[in-house]
Amino acid sequence: MARLRLGVMISGRGSNLQALIDACQGLAFPAEIACVISNVRGVYGIERARAAGLPTVVIPHKGYPSREAFEADLTRVLYAHGVDLVCNAGFMRILTPSFFEHWPDRVINIHPSLLPAFPGLKTHERVLAAGCRFTGCTVHFSRPEVDAGPIIVQAAVPVLQSDTPETLAARVLAEEHRIYPMAVRWLAEGRVQLDGERAIVAEPDIAETALINPAG
Repeated sequence: MARLRLGVMISGRGSNLQALIDACQGLAFPAEIACVISNVRGVYGIERARAAGLPTVVIPHKGYPSREAFEADLTRVLYAHGVDLVCNAGFMRILTPSFFEHWPDRVINIHPSLLPAFPGLKTHERVLAAGCRFTGCTVHFSRPEVDAGPIIVQAAVPVLQSDTPETLAARVLAEEHRIYPMAVRWLAEGRVQLDGERAIVAEPDIAETALINPAG
């Protein structure tokens, strides 16, 4: 059976990219990374990809007259590498509706909160300011609206009284690294179906989907 081909888009250090690289190195994992694209030159995520022997492309967004023109080149590169699923992994650009027309229900994203709570930036600062007792991360199908779309999987972590934005971010990031490959595997295995704007996972494994980790 052919492996699902991933196009991973990044803007920074690429720690979630590394989680996907590590998962795809498993012989039984049903997906492979076809290319890694960054919109920023010199980021560490590109070095991670090159170290893994993956095709890399840097497309600086600042050289384009419009978002649509930039996205046209993104799509061209993704098509050229035979990508089946686009994985945003810290890709810090808002995508327009025209991009999603080329990739209907084939773009996923990971966000460091329990969506729909706290979309956007400065997530952990906002969680702490709100006095939340739990937070977490979400893998979801992307939509033109920021951090919106059907939720595939979430992981929750407790917010500790001693937390700073940095300590909370580190604990959430560990869960991001766990659930992003999990969501990709489910999609590659055909276990995720959309019912309107709700994602339904067929036969989820209880051990896989233990979403709250009291140990932090």
